Amino acid sequence: MTDLIKIAVDAMGGDGSPKKVIDGIIHNHSQNKKNFFKIFGKADLINNLIEKKIDQNFYEIVDTKNEVKSTDSPLEAAKRGKDTSMWLSIESVKKKESDIVISAGNTGALLVISKLNLKMIENIDKPALSALWPNKKGMSVVLDLGANIECNSKNLIDFAIMGASLYKSLHPKDEPKIALLNIGSEELKGNEIIKETFQKLNQINSQDFKFSGYIEGDKLMDGDVNVIVADGFTGNVALKTAEGTANFITGELKKVLGGNIVGKLSSLMNFININRFKKRLDPRLYNGAIFIGLDSPVVKSHGGTDYIGFSNSLDVCNRIITGNLIDKIKRNI
Repeated sequence: MTDLIKIAVDAMGGDGSPKKVIDGIIHNHSQNKKNFFKIFGKADLINNLIEKKIDQNFYEIVDTKNEVKSTDSPLEAAKRGKDTSMWLSIESVKKKESDIVISAGNTGALLVISKLNLKMIENIDKPALSALWPNKKGMSVVLDLGANIECNSKNLIDFAIMGASLYKSLHPKDEPKIALLNIGSEELKGNEIIKETFQKLNQINSQDFKFSGYIEGDKLMDGDVNVIVADGFTGNVALKTAEGTANFITGELKKVLGGNIVGKLSSLMNFININRFKKRLDPRLYNGAIFIGLDSPVVKSHGGTDYIGFSNSLDVCNRIITGNLIDKIKRNI
């Protein structure tokens, strides 16, 4: 069992926890026997959910007295104490008892507690929050999504290198293609920081990624690039806009196809294509934001996802460690 990926799991964070988290672990284990789960939370609750459903060789429960609440500010979460499931799961990675940590809990608290416990990778000034987005050709890595509102060109170049390393870890056979999110594709467009970053990335001759210039918001899903870089303010606005648009489209589609007899007949006739469309936009497939720049990877599962989404974020954990993400970042930086 020594070759298993050791995942520290905060079982108490997010809606419907710990049941959702444990159901996600059980589902993931049914698909993949390469993970060991170090589960932090209330042992009596967790035992009732997991006992006899997974071989005990594949998990360990660490009983915790306290938990970070969704209503806590990051400062309140840090002050709540070192006996919370979130703090102890992150500390497990710090002590090298686990390879990676995942939580569906309070995002701000997770970022602050991670920074308090884990060191930065040398030569990186700021960590970034990255996520996976669907595009026409597969999947893109997008960062930063809100960890850093203000960034200089050095930060954006670091994000580009970290994003390329993350993409390569998840897709070893593909070439990372980087673009800067901007208000236009012309070289003279954008603020001074974006233009300075453009010039510097153009001068980097790297075998680890290809720099493709600027990308506008309406081209994010085209798939011509697969690593999209922005400051945290711009990236977060783009993320929320994309999520809202996807929800609007799927919601309106349900209304049209279920509103009258013609719509219902149409949906029956196009059942396979409609299902394929729904699966393509299913946010559970892209669950798992990654906090990168620290010397150990931290994964944030969406608090509102279900057990399938959480299971998919556990797959992301496995691929990050198998793909040697931290070593790739250190080498490329």
